[in-house]
Amino acid sequence: MSHALPFNIMIVGQAGRLQYEALIFAASLRTFSPDFRGQLYVAEPQPGPKWPRDPRMSGDIKDALTALGAEIRPFQSVYFGHSYPYGNKIEGLQILTAKQPFVFFDTDTLITGDLTRVPFDFDRPAASMNRGPTWPVEELYWPGYTAIWKSLYDRFGLDFESSLDLAQPDEYWERYLYFNAGWFFGNDPARFGQLFTDYAVSIRDDPPPELVIQPLDPWLDQIALPLVIHTLGGGRPDATLGGLDGDISCHYRALPLLFARGTDAQIEALEKVTAPNKIKKLLKQYEPMKRLIFQGRGHKVRAMFDQNALPRHEKALRNKIKSAGFWMR
Repeated sequence: MSHALPFNIMIVGQAGRLQYEALIFAASLRTFSPDFRGQLYVAEPQPGPKWPRDPRMSGDIKDALTALGAEIRPFQSVYFGHSYPYGNKIEGLQILTAKQPFVFFDTDTLITGDLTRVPFDFDRPAASMNRGPTWPVEELYWPGYTAIWKSLYDRFGLDFESSLDLAQPDEYWERYLYFNAGWFFGNDPARFGQLFTDYAVSIRDDPPPELVIQPLDPWLDQIALPLVIHTLGGGRPDATLGGLDGDISCHYRALPLLFARGTDAQIEALEKVTAPNKIKKLLKQYEPMKRLIFQGRGHKVRAMFDQNALPRHEKALRNKIKSAGFWMR
């Protein structure tokens, strides 16, 4: 059954790799979620003092995205830009219409199923749980998970205790609200985006003392995101959203990783949406996609691994692919 409440989707598109990933995303959305009745928006950063080079997409890619039903909307980078490009997903939310439900996806995502079947509760925001213990980083003199996360909740006047998963032990990373920012959703992108910006800028420019030895790049978006979702009354996604990072969407992050650990259905979906000549011609402009998708290197990567017995850690996957000379992004 299709989702009753219409919603919009936002991704980020800019010069380089992301514009080609945006094209794959748009093609996969149209192919595998044909009943989607909302609007796909591509947020495009504009030239300005935060960008040493023009970050806009090429005209032929824009035309192809528009032909696939996407609407490209420009935005100005005020707080982030080249120094922290992940900030595009934070500032880019301003392009969306206020008080209209939205779902954000990282551009390196493949849609493989019907998004309208996902029972989003837009009044209870959530985000991807496809993450690991990446932040905070354990240091010799660090104060611990509880002290670090509580300092952030205290900074913004939030209730820390209600964010905890009490089924997990104290000082274990999964006890604390932490997401992958590969997808998230809410009922008002203006409110969500303003909080996201305010929290991220505050943490970056004036981190609490407990964070003094903690790296913020590249995790700033994933540090601020749980605080935004908690503020808006959301939390961890429940099992009904399992199709995201499942059989409906795949946040592949890098094409070699998709070929190495993706399901057969995900590889078939990638090859189906990139097969039309008008899309293939554009994707071949980008060397990693040309070699991995169209010249067979992706399947060479896949043949290096037993998909039923993959290395436990992603680093082992990356290292083996790199040693074979097939790592391209």
